[in-house]
Amino acid sequence: MIWRRLSLPSAILRRAFTTTRTARAQLTNQQIEIVKSTIPALEKHGVEITTLFYRNMLDQHPELKNIFNTAHQATGEQPAALAHAVWAYASNIEHPEALATAVSRIGHKHASLGVTADQYTIVGKYLLESIQQVLGDAVTEPVRDAWTAAYQQLAEIFSNFEDNLYQQALATPGGWKGWRKFRIANKIYESDEIISFHLTPIDQGALPAYQPGQFVSVRCFVPELGVYQPRQYSLSDVPNRKYFQVSVKKEFAAGARPAGRISNVLHESLPVGAELEVSMPFGDFVLDVNRSTPVVLLSGGVGLTPMMSMLKAITAASKARRVVFVHAARNSRVHAMKDTLAQIQRENPQVSRAIFYEQTTADDRQGVDYDYAGRVDVAKIQDQVVLPDADYYICGPSPFMKAQSQDLQRLGVDLGRIHMEVFGSPT
Repeated sequence: MIWRRLSLPSAILRRAFTTTRTARAQLTNQQIEIVKSTIPALEKHGVEITTLFYRNMLDQHPELKNIFNTAHQATGEQPAALAHAVWAYASNIEHPEALATAVSRIGHKHASLGVTADQYTIVGKYLLESIQQVLGDAVTEPVRDAWTAAYQQLAEIFSNFEDNLYQQALATPGGWKGWRKFRIANKIYESDEIISFHLTPIDQGALPAYQPGQFVSVRCFVPELGVYQPRQYSLSDVPNRKYFQVSVKKEFAAGARPAGRISNVLHESLPVGAELEVSMPFGDFVLDVNRSTPVVLLSGGVGLTPMMSMLKAITAASKARRVVFVHAARNSRVHAMKDTLAQIQRENPQVSRAIFYEQTTADDRQGVDYDYAGRVDVAKIQDQVVLPDADYYICGPSPFMKAQSQDLQRLGVDLGRIHMEVFGSPT
């Protein structure tokens, strides 16, 4: 099997931002200055505005509850992410192309959820109303007009970007738009917390190839909520034309964060043979398969799922491209796919590893199950990971990714060679 890194995402971004030349003409210099003048208010009241926005919109449009993650609403993660996005847009109102990376990341998430252009109209209505409600008399008619024009510009950028993604999906052999019904063909227990699901299309039609590192949205009905709930999961294997593999960690309740509704449904309530809905693969956190330079894959916990897809893609394409696989887990009981990694190493001498266990147990064998005790410390393995012309892919909890990125830069790695994937609401 041969994969190619498509140049289409950058082309899609260029087309999306080209439309802003027309939209930009709708914003006068005075309106731009007005939007910029609201930045302090957004910094102070942004989360209050977006929290009110979600409450009002979902009350009036309950059908949209099938799109939004209720857990992220409950924890405030989604309102905080939107507040940051609105602030970032206002801060870059004169040069929205500076947000290209964020537009791509969020746009791929939206496409996997099937977001449509008419939904941007609904969002705009309730967002502008929430700004008015929170800021009160400070929202004069010129302020309202300026933000109306600014939102239309942003909506056009996203809508055009996502429309091009949909067109690309439909043009891909085996591709589709929206939701497609799949069946759980197999459940593989990878660790005490992670199960891999093999998903096959009920229509028995062809499956598309995808880029290593991409994800799908999985949607199933949650009876206690009375709505469908989607979740994004990285594809943890290489394309095989028979099934998609996603590897799901069962999320337990912790503090204010509730237990993962969908992960628990998948683990406990959906047996082999059960049906669910799946999106086309999307995502811009992808391996450049055309390069021959070294790759360092750094993951924490379930963040190893896209890394396994990347690792398998590299070793299937070449026996010469060097790979360093760095992974953090608490111990061997929750260390998923370790036997798969060991087999890949045996068959591919160009692959090395550095496994860190933060909470080793008496059963964990150093040199077999893991290599280092404690948290990942790239300075400790500097000779192994700081390689000429290497690319670094990092996936895991946000604090983990931030720490690894900063440590790599301190060791002299150029930021442009560091690529990261965020699980959760993107900002």
